[in-house]
Amino acid sequence: MGIVLDTLREKHLLVSDGIYGTILHSIGLKGGDCAEEWNISHPDEVRSIAAAFLQAGSDIVTTNTFGGSALTLKRTGYQDKVAEFNESGVRHSLEAAPGVIVAASVGPTGEFIEPIGNVTYEQMDEVFSEQIASMLHAGAMAICVETMTSIEEATCAIRAAKKLDASVDVLATMTFDTTPKGYRTLMGVDPSRAAEALVEAGADVIGSNCGQGIDQMISVAAELRKYTDKPIAIQPNAGIPALVQGKVVFPSSPEYMASRVRDIVDAGANIIGGCCGVTPKHIKKMKAVVDELRN
Repeated sequence: MGIVLDTLREKHLLVSDGIYGTILHSIGLKGGDCAEEWNISHPDEVRSIAAAFLQAGSDIVTTNTFGGSALTLKRTGYQDKVAEFNESGVRHSLEAAPGVIVAASVGPTGEFIEPIGNVTYEQMDEVFSEQIASMLHAGAMAICVETMTSIEEATCAIRAAKKLDASVDVLATMTFDTTPKGYRTLMGVDPSRAAEALVEAGADVIGSNCGQGIDQMISVAAELRKYTDKPIAIQPNAGIPALVQGKVVFPSSPEYMASRVRDIVDAGANIIGGCCGVTPKHIKKMKAVVDELRN
């Protein structure tokens, strides 16, 4: 049993963090830029985000490594920087957020495994293994496979992590959309299939992030809980974004998201955090509710 499961056993509920991308864009990251490159060129800014989530009360702080795979970095010409970007990203969070769990973020590559895409399973495994090995080398305490829509890609990343270190806790979250047939990922995966496949691949925590606001995520949590007794992590966006005067605005306030935390927990969530638009202010308010629920 790894540190996430051990800490859950002790505290019953955990609070994760929000998202690096939203904050990085607010302080100067341009569209099309490589966020992971900021681990080298803007280390203080990256560390300040991890420190802010620590101060807000996060029990789990992630890393600025979401797009750190070679397949993703290739789009900005940094495919030879996998180890450098991922190791520095992990170390920034470890240094800026001491005393909490640092879970290294592994996002989708943007490619698909054959026959849907042009990448073989072996190639995808190699890509994830390279990224995750550098994270573990830097001291990551857990691996967070997140924002996945393809079950094949998600399970490949989970298996890569477990192959490298069978004892490391792996959190795996899918992104579900609302469809006429219920919740489905972009690739058609429903909560039942997601729960079964993620657990079978070795995930210690399963769940959902992005795609939905906190209201919809209550239903997602309840759906996932039907199909697993594993801990569930729920990380909604701060509402459905809208374009206001040329800027993307997320409508859910910290107070509103905090008001729905109890409902998320009642639906089956064990780890509560946020995704797009969720800032340390949101996490601070949500943590206050979690503290009440723990008592």
